[in-house]
Amino acid sequence: MSQRFNDLPPLNALKVFEAVTRHLNFRLAAEELGVTQGAVAQQIRGLEASLGLKLFERLPRTLALTGAGAGYAVSVRQAFELIDEATRTLRPEPNRLTLSVTPTFASRWMLPRLPSFTAAWPDIDLRVLASERLVQFHHEGVDLAVRYGRPPFGVGLDATLLFSQSLLAVVSPTLLAEHGDPRDEAHCQRYALLHDGHHLWPAFLSFIFPGQSMHHPHHLRFNQTALALEAAISGQGMALTSPHFVQNDLASGRLVPAFTQQMEVDAGWYLVWPRRPREPAAVIAVRDWLMCQVS
Repeated sequence: MSQRFNDLPPLNALKVFEAVTRHLNFRLAAEELGVTQGAVAQQIRGLEASLGLKLFERLPRTLALTGAGAGYAVSVRQAFELIDEATRTLRPEPNRLTLSVTPTFASRWMLPRLPSFTAAWPDIDLRVLASERLVQFHHEGVDLAVRYGRPPFGVGLDATLLFSQSLLAVVSPTLLAEHGDPRDEAHCQRYALLHDGHHLWPAFLSFIFPGQSMHHPHHLRFNQTALALEAAISGQGMALTSPHFVQNDLASGRLVPAFTQQMEVDAGWYLVWPRRPREPAAVIAVRDWLMCQVS
C-alpha cells in the first residue's frame, strides 16, 4: 500500500522555513523568496502551530533555532536537495557550469585565459559570475567558486589552493622615472598609495622599511584591486597586487615592480565547490583546467 503523506506540512511553509534557517532573519528570507516579511512570519507561525513545536527563539536582533528546529532544518534541507537532484535528473543540463569569482580575478586573470578554455572544452557552457559576495552554492546555482582567504570556507564544501598570495608593488615606468626609486624613503613619500579593499599598505611598508614608522601623505582608495591597478597603469600611484594579476602588464612594460621584494601573506586564492556537485564531470574539468593554468 502506497504512502499518501497526508500529515506533511504545506511544502511552501517548509520552503520558507528552510530559507529562514539559513538567514536567521525574516526580512532577509523574505527578500530571497520575493514575499513580504509578514508573510514569512505568518508561514513560520503556521508551521510551528501545525507541528506543535517551537522552531525558533525570537531574539532582539536575530533568530536562533531551537533544538527541535535545528534537527528539523537538517532533514528538511536534505529533503529539498533530494527533490532538486531528482528534478535535475529528469531535466538534465549537461556541461553547464557556473563559476563564481571576484571581479578582480575575473578581469585580471580569467578573461585573458578564456579563449584557451573554450578551445580545450568547447562543449562546456561556462558562466562566469563576478561578485565579491559569498555565494550560496545550492540556492544560487553556483557549481564552483574562486575565493580569497583561508579554509574552511563552509560546511559541506571542499577547497584546494589555486595559488598562495604574495604582494608585489607595481608602478608605471613613466611615474617611476618622474618620482625616482621608491626604495629611497624620501622618494617613496612622493608616490600616492593606491589602496584596495584589503588595506595591506601599512603592513607592506613595514616589511619594506623595517623598524621605521612611515606616515605616508598621499592616498587613493578603491574597493577592488582591479581599479587600483588601472589607476597605477595610468600613472596615478603605486598599487599592491598578486603577481598573477599583472603578468601581461609586466611583460608589456605597462607596469614595473616598485621594489624587488614580495611580501608573503597568510592567505591564498582557493577553488571551492560543494562535496556533492550537481555536474561533477564539468566541475572536475574546469577545476583541472584552472589548476593547469596556474602550473
